[in-house]
Amino acid sequence: MVNVQKDSLEDRATKLLNELGIKGVPVPIERVAKSLGARLSFSPFDEELSGMVFFKEGVPIIGVNSLHHPNRQRFTIAHEIAHLCLHRDQITNAVHVDKQFAELILKRDAVSATGTERFEVEANQFAAALLVPRSVLGEQLKSTPIDIEDETALEQLAKSFRVSKSTLQYRIRNLSGEPRAEKRQ
Repeated sequence: MVNVQKDSLEDRATKLLNELGIKGVPVPIERVAKSLGARLSFSPFDEELSGMVFFKEGVPIIGVNSLHHPNRQRFTIAHEIAHLCLHRDQITNAVHVDKQFAELILKRDAVSATGTERFEVEANQFAAALLVPRSVLGEQLKSTPIDIEDETALEQLAKSFRVSKSTLQYRIRNLSGEPRAEKRQ
C-alpha cells in the first residue's frame, strides 16, 4: 500500500479543486467524481455500508447508500474519490465485484468509518480536505471566528459546506493545529 503524507493529501485535494476551477462551497462533489470518469450509483444498502468503489469495464463506479443523509452521501462520494486519486492502482488490480455486488473489497462501512486502517485514514483526510477546502474555511473563520464548542455556529457553518458537524470540527481542529481524532463520525 502507498503511504501518503498528510500534507500531500491536503495539497492533492486542493490541486484537484483548482484543476476543476472550484473555488466556492458547497463543493459540487458529484461533478468532481464525474470529472474523474466515475459513474455514481445510488442504491439502498445495509445501514453499515455507506458506499464502495469498483471498476466495471474500465469505468470507476462509486456506489452510494441512498438511505443515508445527503451530507453523509457527499462524504462517501468524496471518500471514494480519494481512493480513486490516492489508491487507484490498488483498486484497479484488487477489487472485484460481481454483478450482484456480492464481493466487495473497498467500501464505506463500519471499519472505514473508524479510521483505523491507513488506507481509510488517508481517504477520510482527503475527503475532508476536498469538502472543506482550507482556503475557504480559513477565509470564513477570519471573517466570522467561531467557538468550536458553539453548536449553533458549527451547524450553520457546516450547512454552508453541506457536511456534518463532526467533519467541520475535524477540519477546524486539523487546520488550527489542535489535537485531533483520526476518525470520522
